[in-house]
Amino acid sequence: MTAHAFDAAIALSDAGEGRWQGQTSPAYANMVGPFGGVTAAQALAAVLRHPALLGEPVALTVNFASAVADGPFEVVATPARTNRSTQHWSVQMLQDSQAVLTGTVFTALRRDTWGAVEHPLPAVPRPADVPLAQGPARVEWVKRYEMRFVDGALPVDWHGHDLGDSRTRLWMRDDPPRALDFASLTALADVFFPRIWRRRPVFVPIGTVTMTVYFHAGAAQLSQVGEGHLLGQAQAQAFRGGYFDQTAQLWNEAGDLLATTHQVVYYKE
Repeated sequence: MTAHAFDAAIALSDAGEGRWQGQTSPAYANMVGPFGGVTAAQALAAVLRHPALLGEPVALTVNFASAVADGPFEVVATPARTNRSTQHWSVQMLQDSQAVLTGTVFTALRRDTWGAVEHPLPAVPRPADVPLAQGPARVEWVKRYEMRFVDGALPVDWHGHDLGDSRTRLWMRDDPPRALDFASLTALADVFFPRIWRRRPVFVPIGTVTMTVYFHAGAAQLSQVGEGHLLGQAQAQAFRGGYFDQTAQLWNEAGDLLATTHQVVYYKE
């Protein structure tokens, strides 16, 4: 059986002592270098494969120090501190012995406790009732995802007028469908196009500088999603001085909030 393109992209070979060798994938190519979501997933994959791993991911932060060049890379994952039920990791992705990504991962043993969600699933049509996004893709990685925009799709008319808000809501999943896990959820958290293009449709250069994903579900709950769709909702808070932030929530079809994410993006005018 041929491996799913995503699994091929995040495949790593053990180089010993917490070091892992990988290769960028042309299937996830972006305008400059690879899709940031798959790069973040590669960094997380090094922790998930580490023999010293304790528990499951609760939070991941990656800082894109430089554009990742097409070709080989090395990921170094180091457990900085291990406690009885929590673990803190530092991660680096290297090319030519230089850091192109730095990051941290927090893992923990999850416990059964009281819980509540203050961001319920919005009232939106089901995935089958939302048309599949059509049209040519500017970059290759977009072809790896099924996207069904409820509202806030990529603008058709790049007129430059302020649209008033930057919110997007869409149903999404891997294409072809793939069972959800922490790595694919990490990549899906970065599927949203830059909010500045939605707020004021001008095709300005952009680049994510830092991205954090908070995982609100464990592996067992993610496995129950299977190949189902996730609803993603993204919106910015402020655009100023060449940087903006955007935050997003991702729910499964049953209405469970699986992850929230926040990133800061550079833009140039």
